[in-house]
Amino acid sequence: PDFRDVHLQALLGFGLLMAFLSRYGLGSVTISILIVAFAIQWAVLIQGFLYSFLNGKIYVGAQSMVSADFCTAAVLISTGAVLGRVNPVQMLLLTLLGVTLFTLNEYLLLSLMGVSDSGGSLTIHTFGAYFGLTVSRILHQLHVDKRKKQQDTGHQPDFFSVVGTIYLWIFWPSFTSDTTVSGNTKPWALLNTYFSLAASTLATFVLLPVLHEENTVKMVHIQDATLANAAMMGMAGEMLVTPFGALIVGFLAGLIPPLAFRFLTPTLSSRLKTQDTCGVHNVHGLPGILGSLLGTLLTALATADAYGGRLELVFPLVTQGSRTASDQAFYQLCALPITLLLATLGGCLTGAVLKVKGLRSPLDTRHLENTVLQEV
Repeated sequence: PDFRDVHLQALLGFGLLMAFLSRYGLGSVTISILIVAFAIQWAVLIQGFLYSFLNGKIYVGAQSMVSADFCTAAVLISTGAVLGRVNPVQMLLLTLLGVTLFTLNEYLLLSLMGVSDSGGSLTIHTFGAYFGLTVSRILHQLHVDKRKKQQDTGHQPDFFSVVGTIYLWIFWPSFTSDTTVSGNTKPWALLNTYFSLAASTLATFVLLPVLHEENTVKMVHIQDATLANAAMMGMAGEMLVTPFGALIVGFLAGLIPPLAFRFLTPTLSSRLKTQDTCGVHNVHGLPGILGSLLGTLLTALATADAYGGRLELVFPLVTQGSRTASDQAFYQLCALPITLLLATLGGCLTGAVLKVKGLRSPLDTRHLENTVLQEV
């Protein structure tokens, strides 16, 4: 059941996210299936060499398949930043390098540093967002501004977007709780995500009419609220947030995308020359960073009296006496700049590879998302 929920989320939840873009809808869903099919195989191999390579063999099972889907989710987040400007061959290369770098970052944080990040605030959302944004910045070309009229990224009322949003709502609690260290902490992650989901959606309904003249909340806005909540609750999910705390965190997460799209995105596009097709910075990047800071705060406040026997499950090194709660919080905090550094450097490398002349599509290619698929 755990694998089923995560796999459905990767294929349908993430796969249908980009369907709200009127020109890139069908192409993005097709590309998502291609990425998932390739990334799962490559992730099982790369993660297998690091985690389960014994006596010359890689041992696989349900947990390795779940981990591969987590890796695939990070790559799908990255592709949201470059959607419509890269062809399928470039997408495969981005996936090849993205999976490798994701696994390296995950191994460094979770295994070597002992960081607790079961829902992937850092390893999935933050890394995926800033890796994709860096690739987008490297791929920026002057002719893009001249083609703005051709690039219709307007929203459309699409049934697939509705289905994707419903799948996100249903399966996010499972997604954030499937890699908890023990079944005893899984109910905490489920409940925290459950309450924060409700609060983040309400926040979107409250704030959007204030920011925009139109009072209609579109399905893409609910998608953003749902994703931002999951990114913010990823690290703190299995910690003692309490239902009231989860409601507060969810409400704050729901405020981030509308405010960021209104005030931050224009600056990101004009000054930093970074085109973010699906707004992954506002939906995954910023909430992921705030989620890691929330997890750091809760780690510093963790006590044996509050957690009881579950402290050993969430923070085993603290229970063993190897670290104090403050030490563990310091490691949690250090994980953020390390993730940002790896994502940025990896994005620069990947962007440089994707800019190789033989891989780029012709500048006069119209309707890129359809043409390249037919050629391939």
